[in-house]
Amino acid sequence: MTDFELGNRKYVIIGVVVVIVLIYVIRLLGLQVFSSDYKKYADSNALLYKNEFPSRGVIKDRNNHLMVYNQLTYDLMVVVNEIKPGMDTIDFCRCIGITKQEFIERMDNIKDVSKNPNYSRFSQQLFLPQLTMREFNVLHEKMFRFPGFHVQKRSIRQYHYPYAAHVLGEVAQVSPMDIEEDDYYQSGDYIGKIGVERSYEEYLRGEKGVHIMLRDARGRIQGSYKNGALDKKPRPGRNLTLGLDIELQKLGETLMKGRKGSIVAIEPSTGEILCMVSAPSYDPRLLVGRNRGKNHLKMQEDENRPLLNRAITGLYPPGSTFKPAQGLVFLNEGITNAGTAYPCHGGFLHKGLKVGCHYHPSPLTMEPALATSCNGFFCWGLYYMMSNRTKYKTIDEAMNKWRDYMVSMGFGYKLGVDLPGEKRGLIPNAEFYNKAYSGFWSGLTVISISIGQGEVLLTPLQIANQAATIANRGYYYIPHVVKEVQGLPLDTIYTEQHHTMVKPRYYDYVIRGMRQAVTGGTCTAANIPGLSVCGKTGTVQNRGSDHSVFMGFAPMRNPKIAIAVYVENGGFGASSAVPIAAQMFQGFFNNNK
Repeated sequence: MTDFELGNRKYVIIGVVVVIVLIYVIRLLGLQVFSSDYKKYADSNALLYKNEFPSRGVIKDRNNHLMVYNQLTYDLMVVVNEIKPGMDTIDFCRCIGITKQEFIERMDNIKDVSKNPNYSRFSQQLFLPQLTMREFNVLHEKMFRFPGFHVQKRSIRQYHYPYAAHVLGEVAQVSPMDIEEDDYYQSGDYIGKIGVERSYEEYLRGEKGVHIMLRDARGRIQGSYKNGALDKKPRPGRNLTLGLDIELQKLGETLMKGRKGSIVAIEPSTGEILCMVSAPSYDPRLLVGRNRGKNHLKMQEDENRPLLNRAITGLYPPGSTFKPAQGLVFLNEGITNAGTAYPCHGGFLHKGLKVGCHYHPSPLTMEPALATSCNGFFCWGLYYMMSNRTKYKTIDEAMNKWRDYMVSMGFGYKLGVDLPGEKRGLIPNAEFYNKAYSGFWSGLTVISISIGQGEVLLTPLQIANQAATIANRGYYYIPHVVKEVQGLPLDTIYTEQHHTMVKPRYYDYVIRGMRQAVTGGTCTAANIPGLSVCGKTGTVQNRGSDHSVFMGFAPMRNPKIAIAVYVENGGFGASSAVPIAAQMFQGFFNNNK
């Protein structure tokens, strides 16, 4: 064999050795430096990290009545890596009242990363939430027999009143999406799902603490690691004070029992929501505890949809409660003035089109037209606005000007209430009608929007906000449920005035008309002695029975409350909505003397 061949063989052997060494080095780096798996394994043998959950902020009403508080409960946690082979599963299941099959299913769900994306066999996972006191006592005596399982203290929500479920919301276990969106959460944690519990979750939840325990080689707790130097105490959540008046809320829910619809009351001077009723409702205590899922499913399947917050998600034609907004547009645009009178002989009659109306004197100016809820006056006003080619070059320009007024009054878009799920409603514009009628339409085509029918859709919250805006003579604050977050100023979006496009002086005409509606028009059932109520009824045509609506405020000067009542299939506005509103006014002022 030549020296050349021996030299080549030497280099091959050296190369093979170098490659083998590099493979070992890379593997060791991967295990010891880049992978935390072995570190977790080592830590799990020596340390136990126990989360300490903060107490969630409590919720009170405007008069300091406690509405939502916390109650101690126990969650059963498991560290999968610590479960010993041969554990007496049957005895374990007997202690907590489940079957062996349920045990297997729960363990499978814990290990399923599609359902539990933060799963680790080294960290605590929720096995069974909210043990009863009996289950806790039985299990506690035998806990030493079930290594890997630990009991963790936690607080759950409790409700002092069976009211305001849609406003308060609920707290439930996090979903995989919640965990993915916010690394604060891990499987088994709780989060606000709806209502203020959801919209103020970051304030209510506080900050978790952690207690690190040291274990010996057999897994027995030896005490705090480093005498607790690395422990972190939980920080409790911030308390909330609502603008809600629980007594008014109770009254509203009682009055709406057996009905469908909504009541919304607002304090005009602040925008604080005094009550928000959605009927049918439910007792918020039904969605607490291990029966939550069963109760929630039952309500989901209920055809009356008690889980739906109609106050902010219900979309309804406003009917004649929309007329004050139309009158304001006509005055501000110069279509009418205080002395303008329009005929109404059984309704609006023009070019073969008729919009019916009930009997009343004719012709009428705006104030008595509001008092009697005259359809003719407001139909003529819209017709002349859409037909005015001196002021508007095209009908598109007139329509979009009308739309701009409506938007400035808080219609057509979300108001921005501090509750999840608000709907925007519908205020049509020229583009909407051009698409619907292929460009061929006129004021007569859309005449029904002048009386709150046709394509116009509002939420009860928007109708109540209209009452607050009129009460304030042309401006509103974004309606909000929360009055104060403990230790923090109220967000400035709720303290800013939103002015409409209408000059304040024109509101006086509308307010006088609404006052006349109460003293001698369609709202006489709301004529409460000593209280100058201003109001407007609405009777909304429907496939079934008509909807009954009321919108108003009191008193006429320095108003304290603005209210909207919407009763589905309630008939005439005067027959259902007005009597309910009258009792709400009386209840509010009796409690606030």
